[in-house]
Amino acid sequence: MVNECKKLLAEIRAKRPLLHHITNYVVMNDNANIALHIGASPVMAHAYEEIEEMTSLASALVINIGTLDKDWIKSMELAISTANKRGIPVILDPVGAGATQLRTDTALRFLSDYQITVLKGNAGEISVLAGLGGQVKGVDSVSAEAPLEAARTAAEKFGVITAITGKEDIVSDGKNTLIVKNGHQWLSTITGSGCNATTVISAFVAVADNILNAVACGLGAYGVAAEIAAQKAQGPASFKQALFDAVYNLSDTDIEKLLNIENV
Repeated sequence: MVNECKKLLAEIRAKRPLLHHITNYVVMNDNANIALHIGASPVMAHAYEEIEEMTSLASALVINIGTLDKDWIKSMELAISTANKRGIPVILDPVGAGATQLRTDTALRFLSDYQITVLKGNAGEISVLAGLGGQVKGVDSVSAEAPLEAARTAAEKFGVITAITGKEDIVSDGKNTLIVKNGHQWLSTITGSGCNATTVISAFVAVADNILNAVACGLGAYGVAAEIAAQKAQGPASFKQALFDAVYNLSDTDIEKLLNIENV
């Protein structure tokens, strides 16, 4: 897995895949910067009139439902439909699913009506979508009884690669499951850390053939950067700055020394 992750990171930096985001206002700038720092090229476009054209240019599409409204939902549907027609991978981050009916219904409709490549969320969000209960407060997971079961169930139910982020990240296609044991507790102290992880995942997926491994590599790379950043930081603010620098400076040596991904 180490060699595969190193290869994918090199391909991102060589190919600079275009990542089309329809993401939320809170994280838009940070997502764009994280995309640049990992080596990809970001675009944030949500106007319905240009969605087909912009999505058609992309190597991956990120859909983040953190700040929904009816016009954005319409644009998201057109973007996903365009990506499906052109074979472009779609990464869905169902931010706050389970907190309100709008978010839950929107995420479920995307999953049922379109081809989603990767579903990535916290334990509460994925558990709710999988029909296993779970609680979400605002956009944060409050509880989910069995995240491993939720990841596998969602993967089988929706036919997607499912990633659940937390103290340890879980990535599953329903049959094969990987545990990513990289990261740092300070990730939970900065807004949008999970959304940034989604962006990093999309960069790896954009250049990969094996999507399951690519998602694990993306989460592992981001987690390794978080571990490096934490060694230099004094608190959340300095950690965020150090995290962006660590993503930008992430090297093969860092991956060789720190990457920790296990098969279940």
